[in-house]
Amino acid sequence: MERRITRSAAAKEAAQLAAATAASIQAAPPSGIKNKVVLPKKKRKRNTTIAEPDINELPHNLGRALVPAANDTPGSSSATTVKAEETKPVVAKSKIDVIKDELQDTVDKATTTLGAKAQGGKAKINNPYGLTPGVSPFPEWSHPTPEECEEVNKLLSSVHGEVIAPAAIPEPSLTVTGCGEVPSVLDALIRTLLSGATTGNNSAMAFQGLVQKFGILQDGVGKGSVDWDAVRQAPVKDIFEAIKSGGLAELKSKRIKDILNMVYKENMQRRDALLKAKKEGTAEPPGANNENDLQKQIEIDRANEHVLSLNHVHSLSNEDAMLELVKYPGIGPKTAACVILFCLQRPCFAVDTHIFRITKWLGWIPSEKVDEVKAFSHLEVRIPDHLKYSLHQLFIRHGKSCPRCRAITGENSDGWEEGCVIDHLVKRTGKRKGARESAPKAKKSKARGKDDDDESE
Repeated sequence: MERRITRSAAAKEAAQLAAATAASIQAAPPSGIKNKVVLPKKKRKRNTTIAEPDINELPHNLGRALVPAANDTPGSSSATTVKAEETKPVVAKSKIDVIKDELQDTVDKATTTLGAKAQGGKAKINNPYGLTPGVSPFPEWSHPTPEECEEVNKLLSSVHGEVIAPAAIPEPSLTVTGCGEVPSVLDALIRTLLSGATTGNNSAMAFQGLVQKFGILQDGVGKGSVDWDAVRQAPVKDIFEAIKSGGLAELKSKRIKDILNMVYKENMQRRDALLKAKKEGTAEPPGANNENDLQKQIEIDRANEHVLSLNHVHSLSNEDAMLELVKYPGIGPKTAACVILFCLQRPCFAVDTHIFRITKWLGWIPSEKVDEVKAFSHLEVRIPDHLKYSLHQLFIRHGKSCPRCRAITGENSDGWEEGCVIDHLVKRTGKRKGARESAPKAKKSKARGKDDDDESE
């Protein structure tokens, strides 16, 4: 039988490293760190204008990296925090305890995934991308090890600053797109779709176009969200006109319309199933067993008020959430993984063009017969959960800014002589200065067409 590397196996490797790294985790940052970049817990001020693209922009159009001022203290005017009622109480844990809990959770999830398969058989692939949740497509490829992940995270942090996941998601911004900006799953999905294959500035203008043309819900269960039902009922040409400043508007307008029609139909089906289960004791829709009575009632109320929502995805496992999201037109594994990482706030290692390139150079994925989808399936298993958020952000920042790790580079490139903090670990391949590197693309279903979830380089 073919040997398969699972999350459980990767978790065991990570467990061996946990004790050895506990002291260094709790120690002060290395002296080489220039800035400690902590994604904000505080509210962002609403921008009245759209900022030009900037190298300091965080990945996925999440805004500029914020460096806390030395005199920022709780309660100061420069350290505005999220309102108490908008955050959940957090019980303090030591970092080593967090890692231990995380590793156990990874083992539990992997065991559940494998236990559900037919004995002696392979996982059933029932998605348009050939994803294999919980199982690596390269079972003999033992990289990256937990030690390799820790080393690269430390080196990149020494240059780009330490990246820490936010404790709470900020209030929705009407000027900045990006899947990390909002708690609403549908908002996150559409915002991320708009940010695909374009710049942050362009996607922000496209989203503002939707806001200006279709409005924001002012009250009720969907308060603060775009009136997606109004978008759904509008002709495709009106959606096109609203987002045309963002690029690929003809394709994206059709996909937005199709997604919203699917969501509306599913919302009605879930409402009917919830009402029937309550009245007759029949089976509930997927994920409903993880919701309380209030959450179920909110689902019913949203459907009754025609407020489109995908918030039931919060009740699904990572694997089920991934498969649920990629069924929508134009939503590939990278977009879905970003929504899971930034909106659902769960460990998930989204792979974009920068990450694909650098991890291939690092030898974390095979150099042959690999595309971004297979790279995602492999790295999702191999990279420890507690490093997925930071490594995702750091790789993208490094891939955009490092003269030696950009997409088009060579010994004659500007800035090459500045060196690279991971130079001793990488083996650069592909075309050099003067020609674009061509990364393998995942095969797409002809019915779905080419996925547009890669962001502009």
